[in-house]
Amino acid sequence: MTEVFTGTFTQQEPIPEEGIAAALDVMRHGRLHRYNTAKDEVAEVALLEEEFAASVGAPYCLAVASGGYALATALRACGVGAGEPVLTNAFTLAPVPGAIASVGAVPVFVGVTEDLTLDLDDLTDKLGQARVLMLSHMRGHLCDMDRLMTLCDAAGVVVIEDCAHTMGATWNGTPSGRFGRFGCYSTQTYKHINSGEGGLLVSDDAEAMARAIVLSGSYMLFDRHRAAPPAKVFAEIKYQTPNISGRMDNLRAAILRPQLRDLPLQAERWNARYAVLAEGLRNLPGLELPHRPAAEGFVASSFQFLLLDRPASEVQGFLAACAARGVELKWFGGAEPAGFTSRYDSWRYVTASPMPATDRILAGTIDMRLPLTFSEEDCATIARILRDEIMRLR
Repeated sequence: MTEVFTGTFTQQEPIPEEGIAAALDVMRHGRLHRYNTAKDEVAEVALLEEEFAASVGAPYCLAVASGGYALATALRACGVGAGEPVLTNAFTLAPVPGAIASVGAVPVFVGVTEDLTLDLDDLTDKLGQARVLMLSHMRGHLCDMDRLMTLCDAAGVVVIEDCAHTMGATWNGTPSGRFGRFGCYSTQTYKHINSGEGGLLVSDDAEAMARAIVLSGSYMLFDRHRAAPPAKVFAEIKYQTPNISGRMDNLRAAILRPQLRDLPLQAERWNARYAVLAEGLRNLPGLELPHRPAAEGFVASSFQFLLLDRPASEVQGFLAACAARGVELKWFGGAEPAGFTSRYDSWRYVTASPMPATDRILAGTIDMRLPLTFSEEDCATIARILRDEIMRLR
């Protein structure tokens, strides 16, 4: 009998009871706006910023409306403007080049390796083309951050990290988001903590963070931030920086704070599920798993593998066969964007030069969500189905 999986790839775990109770408290008192507080009350957003900053060892943190808003705010706070080139991954999701385009800047794409990380050799060739790199830790894969920062520092290139898929991850013990001038995170539903939409920025740079806070719409109430630079840093910035409102509200922050405390345990659970899948697919001819170096402390909320150098029709047949057995896969090699799987040549607001080596890798890249509503037994079932369908391709 052919095995079929019956789970749902888009079903997340419920919000923790502590978060539900905190959200109800916010709704009962009605003070959802981050600056609307009672006497001696500290807003949920301010507390979340303080707690998130502490969790990654950053002095400054700002909570905002979305991960994409965090990226665009970081660019603006770094002075990126119209017509300026910005280096970024060719293998990423649409909000990354979208954030660059939203400030009038121009994405310059850097290639991807078979381990689904930024190609540092291609980066080396392109460092002279821009003063900012928006580095996407796409699908939770960290490149060699020591080498990357050495290259960028030597070239005078500012790094902004897109950590939408790496909250809780580390490189040689340093949290993702703590290498560049800004680390930007997402709390959208399919990320590591879930408020439906939301984002966070962290930084060591007092002036850059002051600009980000004013950009987010602080209305001169920056003294109500607890993980912020001192008031003197805002002295001139508050007059020179536009308000581009994108604040997080207290309701979302209340939901997020208990999830943040649970993140280390949740990371262990994701990685246990990833390990079951990886073991089930290991040493399977025709299928390659990205290498995860010892320096990378990853949080595997998704799973990727590569079917390299196969005809598109063969990959499409594999995807259809897996779907018929209940396993929902995304493919980055499709000629047309589908769902979130658009690629660098799908974004026609960008003029992109052909990248044959990257095209080869994207043509074989298969992606799968890994929600914590799946058990380890579910993951073993998925691995058997994938293995079975791969063997049919041979």
